[in-house]
Amino acid sequence: MEIRQEWLAHGLSTEPADRTAAQGCITRLYARVSRPRPRFVWVDSPRSALPLVAGLPTHEALHSWVRDRRPPGKPPVMSDLLAALSRLRGSLEETLVHPDLLPAPPPAAKPQPKSDKARKPDWATLTPTDALVAGAPLREVLRISVWHALRTSLADGIYLPVRAALPTDGPVPSAFYGQQDAYWVAFYDALRRLGLTRYGRADDAQLDDWAILARTCGWWWPGEDVCVIVERPAAFRGNAFVEYRDGWRPDLRDRGLVLAA
Repeated sequence: MEIRQEWLAHGLSTEPADRTAAQGCITRLYARVSRPRPRFVWVDSPRSALPLVAGLPTHEALHSWVRDRRPPGKPPVMSDLLAALSRLRGSLEETLVHPDLLPAPPPAAKPQPKSDKARKPDWATLTPTDALVAGAPLREVLRISVWHALRTSLADGIYLPVRAALPTDGPVPSAFYGQQDAYWVAFYDALRRLGLTRYGRADDAQLDDWAILARTCGWWWPGEDVCVIVERPAAFRGNAFVEYRDGWRPDLRDRGLVLAA
């Protein structure tokens, strides 16, 4: 799919970041959760960011804010941003009511012995055309061929192994991944561009900000007063090589880097 390949190219871009555009988007995301514009600090690799993000919440700390017994005090900005992102995705999903996105009613058939019933095909193993013929809703075909395919390349293939290669003894604070968040952005963008849905004005604007971030920068860590943003890598080569602009080349051997979608 052309849209998927377009977003894969953004996810693998080695062009310098558009700092003005990225900072504008993050400022708007902060404003949506009633936070003032942070001070921005740019670094050339996730490794270079580590000293600057020490003390920001980890996944476990953020998880505590959605439990029944929340910690005292004001939630960290990362928690509020994640909650806003969850609400955005839920709102986008609610618009997916186009008839072509819904499963077709099953054909009438005579009851068969349980052992003789055909197994439901694994749509993820089929081409998009074959999956549609097998009865997969277009919505799921797009989710598999856009969202899941790009997530394999950009999350499983890049940011997860790079996080695992960071030189730290403890958990890395939670981050957003800029260009490598393109997998979920691409899915909702594809539905919009194919004319299969129409989002509300506010959701459109917020999705646009996430899309701009995926086109303009690398990882970013939102703090209360400072937001640390990573420049896009200098190079991707082969199946196990990423080089950042400060020369850091994380060892990704045996970490599952996959660049093809």
